[in-house]
Amino acid sequence: MLIPADTDSIHAEAVRHLQALLRLDTTNPPGNESAAAEYLAGVLRDEGYDPLILAAQPGRGNLIARFQGDGGAAPVLLYAHTDVVPAEPDKWTHPPFAGEIADGFVWGRGALDMKSMVVMELMTLLLLKRNSDALRRDVIFAATADEEDDSDVGAAWLVTHHPDLVRAEYGLSEFGGYTLHLAGRRFYPIMTAEKGNCWMTIRTHGKPGHGSAPQADNAILSLARAISRAAQPLPIHLTPTTAAFIRRVAEAIDGAQALAMRALLNPITRPFAAARLPDGGLGAGLNPMLRNTVSPTQLKAGLKVNVIPSEAQAALDGRVLPGFDREGFLAELRPRLGRNVEIEIEQYYPPLESSPDTPLFRAIESNVRQRDPDGMVVPYMLSGATDAKLFSRLGVQCYGFSPMKLTPDEPFDRLIHAHDERISLDALGFGVSVLYETVRNFCRQ
Repeated sequence: MLIPADTDSIHAEAVRHLQALLRLDTTNPPGNESAAAEYLAGVLRDEGYDPLILAAQPGRGNLIARFQGDGGAAPVLLYAHTDVVPAEPDKWTHPPFAGEIADGFVWGRGALDMKSMVVMELMTLLLLKRNSDALRRDVIFAATADEEDDSDVGAAWLVTHHPDLVRAEYGLSEFGGYTLHLAGRRFYPIMTAEKGNCWMTIRTHGKPGHGSAPQADNAILSLARAISRAAQPLPIHLTPTTAAFIRRVAEAIDGAQALAMRALLNPITRPFAAARLPDGGLGAGLNPMLRNTVSPTQLKAGLKVNVIPSEAQAALDGRVLPGFDREGFLAELRPRLGRNVEIEIEQYYPPLESSPDTPLFRAIESNVRQRDPDGMVVPYMLSGATDAKLFSRLGVQCYGFSPMKLTPDEPFDRLIHAHDERISLDALGFGVSVLYETVRNFCRQ
């Protein structure tokens, strides 16, 4: 546990570091993550660390620092990206790169995604050093570039060119550990699985002609029909992570929501229960956990308004469940599109699933429960993607654990990549304490 007398000063220090990082515009593109890496390196050097800054391109720095254990067990990797998505300043209540404190929140682009986690990990290393913690495992801190684009000069580059610097048994990073309020209970979903992504372009062809003479063989009409079929829900598949999430939540709550969750576990009632999930709230999170998904995101056709084009194309964002590979996913999708639709795969990353039956997951449960005795930790699948897919290539078992205790009215999911992104001072303080305690206690084992 943090020393009670020091807790306020430690949390205040974390706020200062977060404000400093938010004031560094690391919008990707172009990135400029070296500014964040240099700031972190300065803080770490002042505490006796010897951090490395490695860059695949000028201005795109990745920071690596290591707290040495005794080597009795394999390292733990704490990784987080320092780049952020663009912001529209005129639509923000407080400037996105000012790091202002207002209404109990720190405001700024990256406050949630994910400079707050960068600070939690930084503070973990600082506290390990200050407390002279004796650990069996090394703790590696990697603040990386380029996650919001393709990670080519960030995690992917480190895994390819500097694997020994980031190789570990376990990894902790974004999307998990925040409070999910459901039916009067508090849950802390820990990301143990990520869907894969299969980005593709589909093309249709037709007979070109004059726009004044409509014809059935129209590439745009064929494309529209294919997109409409592809966007219909694909079959349901219950993965181990999703089944464990539903089971634990159903056991902890009562009423209609509990009945609905149990119905998802029954193969007979599952299709009916899934069809009745709401578009918002819990349903919005559960729906993509139950099936492979396809979302049309871009359209392109035609050169002139009075010319029927011979070709039309659309970009589809496919997300792939654990247990499926690329061909398995396409086998579900191709019949929906039709025989005359061309498919070109633009990018594919496989899905990822880690078991929650590990000492680290149990350590997460124990330390969250110490801070919130009524909270319940549950495994969870992320429908998006993180750098976990890249570090897992080195055998790192990754969990999403950026702990934040949120009130029911804190709009966490609605603020990521949105206007007025912010994190509450209380949530940041909770995260600093819980992450440090979890890492220290686990690495002592």
